[in-house]
Amino acid sequence: MSEEKKEKKASELLKEKLLMKKESGAKTLSVEEIAKADEFCKGYVAFLDQAKTEREAVSYSIQAAEKAGFCEYDSSKVYQPGDRVYVNNRGKALMLCVMGKNGVKNGVRLGIAHIDSPRLDLKPNPLYESNDLALFKTHYYGGIKKYQWPTVPLALHGVVVLKDGTVKNVYIGDDEDEPCFVVTDLLPHLAVEQMSKVMTKAFTGEDLNVLIGSRPFRMDEESESVKLNIMNLLYEKYGFTEADFMSADLTMVPAGKARDVGFDRSMIGAYGHDDKVCAYPALMAAFDTTVPEQTVITVLTDREEIGSDGATGMKSTYMADFIADLCESEGEALRHVMAKSTCLSADVNAAFDPNYASAFESNNSSYINNGAVITKYTGSGGKYSTSDATAEFMAKIRALLDEKEVLWQTGELGKVDGGGGGTIAKFVANLNADVVDLGVPVLSMHAPFEIVSKIDVYETYRALYEFYNA
Repeated sequence: MSEEKKEKKASELLKEKLLMKKESGAKTLSVEEIAKADEFCKGYVAFLDQAKTEREAVSYSIQAAEKAGFCEYDSSKVYQPGDRVYVNNRGKALMLCVMGKNGVKNGVRLGIAHIDSPRLDLKPNPLYESNDLALFKTHYYGGIKKYQWPTVPLALHGVVVLKDGTVKNVYIGDDEDEPCFVVTDLLPHLAVEQMSKVMTKAFTGEDLNVLIGSRPFRMDEESESVKLNIMNLLYEKYGFTEADFMSADLTMVPAGKARDVGFDRSMIGAYGHDDKVCAYPALMAAFDTTVPEQTVITVLTDREEIGSDGATGMKSTYMADFIADLCESEGEALRHVMAKSTCLSADVNAAFDPNYASAFESNNSSYINNGAVITKYTGSGGKYSTSDATAEFMAKIRALLDEKEVLWQTGELGKVDGGGGGTIAKFVANLNADVVDLGVPVLSMHAPFEIVSKIDVYETYRALYEFYNA
């Protein structure tokens, strides 16, 4: 062998030893593994279509959990390894727990995802009439590009609670035989001034008014007769009056069902991937966990999109209170248990988009079809408002996923100083637990129609399952 060939061979061996492989994740999977991902995502699509709001996600998850052997938690009972319980927090957040062989003494394994998504919430007094049209006033929830929401078919979801406590469930606009609703836009012929504005000024929050009707109530000549007609229709169908809007959680979400995307059906397009695309894998991982070594707790939480404040958000004490109950039943102290606990904060990251490549740093981005993405830190600028996972915990997660042959990658949320965002990881870290973000890369995040890869959804489930059962 010539010296040149020897040097080349030595270089290749050293490269294999020292450098990361750059091969595409999907190319490393067998046909059988891809088929498993496609099959897993059939359940996810069904979940998406029935769980557009956090209330619906909790209701769906409880029904599924009870079928999987979970029962409502009773703090007066003593539970054994393998017992399965859930805690419902106000119908808007949920915890599922599988008791471990070692209880909580060595810490708990936490998988946490949020089930709220950006949307248009109705104001407390939403209904009004203007120029013979009936409309709803809205207050947008979470980070949205306002220009994306006009002319998109919308559905009305939520609850109205009467003064006597009666709950009226409202769900209209998603089925093809039902009416939908819409925020209108100005025709281009008259939009010269509008289109000269910067994106943040072209639409304001007060412009996001939803068109809901146009025909008057024909029995008399009352003023606001279109508004009266709409209110009469709502009363006939749901049994509430205009005053009852003041005690309601009603929201406008994009209408329609999740769809396969691409000739190869490799992706799923839908509203609400952030963060139900992590919530569903976490839910399934909990169902498939039988008798783990450490107690496993899956948390489906609310209000992440608006800072996690409130009784059902991660700034609330509800999760810590539940773990404290488990600690007391075993004679352990919460502070000691939390210090030994570990968490995968299951949240999405931004997938590299070649149409907007300048927003990303390619060496530190996550990519569609490359598996679950581990995000060591989020935040913005100089890592503000984030939890930064320790090198030691990162090493443990890396080793686990590699050992179990889970497809995974790492990524940041765009370029430094390009913006940024946060997750609930920091609130878990504040309880003195080791935590890192792990989830699915998403295209068009926070848009009315987001895109994810079926392979990435399945690999996120696998990562959570292996973490729970390590």
